[in-house]
Amino acid sequence: MKDYHINIFYSEDDEGYIADIPDLKACSAFAETPAQALAEVLVAKESWLAAAKANGKHIPPPMYRPVIYEIT
Repeated sequence: MKDYHINIFYSEDDEGYIADIPDLKACSAFAETPAQALAEVLVAKESWLAAAKANGKHIPPPMYRPVIYEIT
């Protein structure tokens, strides 16, 4: 099974790192370092998936891939 793509980027406005999972709406985390942001978004992912399952919501399959992976 493929896993969800995770973006990690520095936010000048927030002065920290943001990690998000594009396939899971509003699943993101903030931290002072990229490693901390990754750890936090992995916790957020598990919570997101558990909440969706508990409420009978649709869980989207991993689909998002950045443009850099597209073959031209």
